Amino acid sequence: MGVIRKKTARPGTEGGVKCVCDVCSVDITSTVHIRCAHEACNDYDLCVPCFTDGASSHNHDPPTHPYLVIEQHSVPIFTEDWGADEEMLLLEGAGLYGLGSWADIADHIGGFRTKDEVRDHYIKTYIESSKFPLPERASPHDTSLQEVISREEFQSRKKRRIEERKEAAKSVQPATPKTKPTASVPSCHEIQGYMPGRREFEVEYANDAEDAVQHMQFDPGDGINPRTGELEPDMELKLTVMDIYNSRLTARVERKKIMFEHHLLEYKKNTGLEKKRTKEERDLINKCKPYARMMNHADYEEWTQGLLQEHSLRQAIAQLQEWRQMGLAELKSGEKYESEKQQRVQRAQTSNNPLDRLQTSRGNKATPPVEAASTTAMLTSPELVYRPMRGGVNGGGSIGGLFASQQVKEENGGGGGGGGEHVNGTSTPSQQQTMQMPPLPNIQPLLFRDELPADWHLLTRDEQQLCSTIRVQPKPYLVIKEQVLKEAMKTGGAMKKKAVKEICRLDPNKASRVFEFFVNSGWISKG
Repeated sequence: MGVIRKKTARPGTEGGVKCVCDVCSVDITSTVHIRCAHEACNDYDLCVPCFTDGASSHNHDPPTHPYLVIEQHSVPIFTEDWGADEEMLLLEGAGLYGLGSWADIADHIGGFRTKDEVRDHYIKTYIESSKFPLPERASPHDTSLQEVISREEFQSRKKRRIEERKEAAKSVQPATPKTKPTASVPSCHEIQGYMPGRREFEVEYANDAEDAVQHMQFDPGDGINPRTGELEPDMELKLTVMDIYNSRLTARVERKKIMFEHHLLEYKKNTGLEKKRTKEERDLINKCKPYARMMNHADYEEWTQGLLQEHSLRQAIAQLQEWRQMGLAELKSGEKYESEKQQRVQRAQTSNNPLDRLQTSRGNKATPPVEAASTTAMLTSPELVYRPMRGGVNGGGSIGGLFASQQVKEENGGGGGGGGEHVNGTSTPSQQQTMQMPPLPNIQPLLFRDELPADWHLLTRDEQQLCSTIRVQPKPYLVIKEQVLKEAMKTGGAMKKKAVKEICRLDPNKASRVFEFFVNSGWISKG
């Protein structure tokens, strides 16, 4: 017989054990059919047409094999609503799946029986019976139910029940499928490579430790030499390798224990706590982490909190000592001092590079290191030729005439006593030598006819002429001068032309003229 044990996802459907003809494969579950009784044919069923035609298959021999006529036992024997066929399937399902697997047993019975219905029927009919383990009507001569309910009426009731439950099953919304449980894979945890279901890591400590023992075998009787009674060298080597392997496993377990004990797998929580701490506190905690191996979590937390508190107290004491040195006697004054100190620090950070406002589209480049000036470079004649002049510069409409008239105007205006002038806070004699600078090619000098620009009075005559030649306002020039002199002080007064060009961020010809002017003025030397 072809037996199909129909296991569906929803117990309580029509289901049940289906019988088919072993020749034509027709469903003969609900009809009269023939079963071979010969020992060579196991569960071999035939429908009535195949049996009358003498059809056969496999080892079945119709002329010689005995047979049985199987008909439906759809009659009540123990209760009014359960037939004999269902009672047989109930006992068969209990033997197959075990008592308690009511969903599987109900699916084995079929006929839209539910697991609760099957369980209650078994308990009431068999367990609570006074003739336990037999039911109340276990006697073969008890036909009282068959006399009250005929076979036709019982089958009509069963058919009506199946139709009603089938219609009810159609109107019921499909149950939500169960979500797949979280797999124990590394991607399911916030720590990459950790498998929470197995409490293991994808790559363990001493991950190759098993390679040394994976092919090792220990057979009974091996290891002891029967003649000498001593341990054989081969077995001694194996035991040594096993000791090494066990020591690595112990170290692996100890490291896992530390991680679980101190909650190191809670990455997001630990990261949030780290962000709340200052840099000094984080450095202190990192230095304390090696000691977590010899402490439990409570002692370690108490110890680190004590160290953080001590660190805070030391900072507070240092701050109070600083206030005391500054002559501050009140907390309000100290708070005001700290706020002003923070403002000064911020201003210093923003004003580290005063030339940022002059920055153009040219990319920022680091100032190259300045080499020390050689004796030959210091003795080389300057590129800008000195042309000493007395009493001003002639030339009417020329640049020299402009500065000469400016000199006469400042002398007549009483710019300083004793026939001199004060520039940049120093007294310069009126008969000081001046430099004549030729104009740059393709660059028109900057003329100031109506009014002088701001900070013009802070420049010497040579610096004024330089600003006019390279077309730079006095204020940016003063900033350039300050930066160049600061860098020159760091390198002993020697600088390369390339370094000056990087600081100026001007046209190469203009920057070269500034470098030549500073060298000729004696403020820097060629590097």
